[in-house]
Amino acid sequence: MQTIVILGGSFAGVGTAHRILKQTSKTRPSVKIVIVSPNTHMYWNIAAPRAMLPGQFTDEKIFQPIAAGFKQYSANQFEFISGSARSLDPVARKVEVSTGPREQETVIIDYDFLIIGTGSRNKADDDDVNIPFKALGSTDATKNALHILQAVVKKSKRIVIVGAGPTGIETAGELAFEYGKEKEIILIASGQTVLEGAIPSVSKTALGMLQKLNVDIRLRTKVTSSTRTTRGGVDQVELSLSDGTELTADICIPTFGVLPNSSYIPSKYLDANGFVKVDEYFQVKGLENQHVWAIGDVSNLEPPQALFVDKQSAHLAKNIVLILSNKAPIPYKEATREMLELGILEV
Repeated sequence: MQTIVILGGSFAGVGTAHRILKQTSKTRPSVKIVIVSPNTHMYWNIAAPRAMLPGQFTDEKIFQPIAAGFKQYSANQFEFISGSARSLDPVARKVEVSTGPREQETVIIDYDFLIIGTGSRNKADDDDVNIPFKALGSTDATKNALHILQAVVKKSKRIVIVGAGPTGIETAGELAFEYGKEKEIILIASGQTVLEGAIPSVSKTALGMLQKLNVDIRLRTKVTSSTRTTRGGVDQVELSLSDGTELTADICIPTFGVLPNSSYIPSKYLDANGFVKVDEYFQVKGLENQHVWAIGDVSNLEPPQALFVDKQSAHLAKNIVLILSNKAPIPYKEATREMLELGILEV
């Protein structure tokens, strides 16, 4: 029996596990999937821009228990381990995993195949902002941060969103649609327009939609500094902008940039930004014959955006089944510009 260890319990890891188990049940190669994740529940973070609005979703809708989703499989076919990857030895084919609350307890997991799908985190989270566009290290931590954010959004009168990419415009749009007549929604965009880099018609459409929702859009503007203050017992944030003006808000929501969750991976397998270097088969470069792959936000093949993950997962699962059947894998075709634009339009 081949043991396939998957690091990460979000879309990349869970989706690939389901696909491999489903396909191998038909082709009959004997495999066991082991998912390792610090999150006991899969977080439907695609819904985060709407979920930050109070009363839109229950926790049960956007947090799904990982292990329960595989209950149809026996213990010989599937295992879930709650923990975080601490180190990786690809030569020995071992992963060290922290399982204790303070990372003092560790286990060593052996594997035949390894899939790295540990995703990314928001850059702002390293500054203790904790806006849950991504999971925050544990399911409880993510739930708590989401509940706090919902409460702050509910009482806020002025909300500033920084960053005008897909996440930023969706967040501004959701907030303005719900609260446009009772709250001031301000979008800070560093570029000449929103969705800069998209085809002009897409940017123009998004800009027009936000304007109709009364979003105050500040183009060609950056936040140069921010300071948290308390006035009259009310927490606020004071922002200094690149145009020399000052702006006080009840909450500032950063939506730009992610950092890969790759600290446990030897640096020689990472690019300058910490993303895992992979080839057209998602094999980690330098480990092409070691049965180690990386997909999703943590890899460097495509931009770290949710719209790519499902396609990557489906392709990798198919290739692994081919390899298990002693057949040659198929190279992956990266998404075209048209696919990227379609994904933006669907935001």
